[in-house]
Amino acid sequence: MNNQYIKICSDLEALGLHYGDSVLVHSSYKALGYEGSDGIKTFIDALRDVLGKDGTLLLPSLSYSTVNRARPFFDIRSTPCCVGAIPEFFRQLPGVKRSLSPTHSVCGIGRLTFEMLSEHQLDDTPCGSHSPFKKLMETEGKILLCGCGTKPNTSMHAVEETVMPYYLFGPRITYHCTDENGKQIDITNLRHNFSGHSLLQRYDRLIDVLSNDDYSSGKILNADSWLIQTVPMWKKAADKMRIEEEFFVQKESEK
Repeated sequence: MNNQYIKICSDLEALGLHYGDSVLVHSSYKALGYEGSDGIKTFIDALRDVLGKDGTLLLPSLSYSTVNRARPFFDIRSTPCCVGAIPEFFRQLPGVKRSLSPTHSVCGIGRLTFEMLSEHQLDDTPCGSHSPFKKLMETEGKILLCGCGTKPNTSMHAVEETVMPYYLFGPRITYHCTDENGKQIDITNLRHNFSGHSLLQRYDRLIDVLSNDDYSSGKILNADSWLIQTVPMWKKAADKMRIEEEFFVQKESEK
């Protein structure tokens, strides 16, 4: 047990992460301020120990950058994720499971892992009603944004999918997928289409529609971090989008 582990545990608890929680973690390893190769394991160990045996730890293992119309192949066992070093390390740990979604899979370990991940392949969208993003909200889970700012909040796609703004989807793509047993499964999904409308995601604006009771902020080591309650996030973000459809996007020309 080293000093950084102890500090991470203390920082997580100060943010409001508790024993038995379910949490989806978006992260930047560089922002934590580690030097060395063992920092990712220390970070994951601290998260798991704070959550305890009744908690559930989820990390996004998205692969949209490499699994696409030109290369419509996804193997749940080996396709790397494209969202950073921490989730790529996590997905390869013993006991970690991954949802079967060609572009927006989630990895998890803990008490509610099966409940959260097992039905993702039933959706015909990346973040639909069977996805871990929706199930996290239904179980009153939390979202931790550690060192990556508040833009990379994939659960906001799931909120968008309940509102269906005009810009959200492009054509359907059939992906050739391989499950954990080596079984071949074709999954046909709509694909998000922000670039097709020359739009950028602005999920950092979420903080503007939340109240102080809906989230907390602080440091995890050197990383600016936010812990967001999913239930008020879903309601308030969806309500805002129904009033102002483009609130969470920005035209590329306005960068």
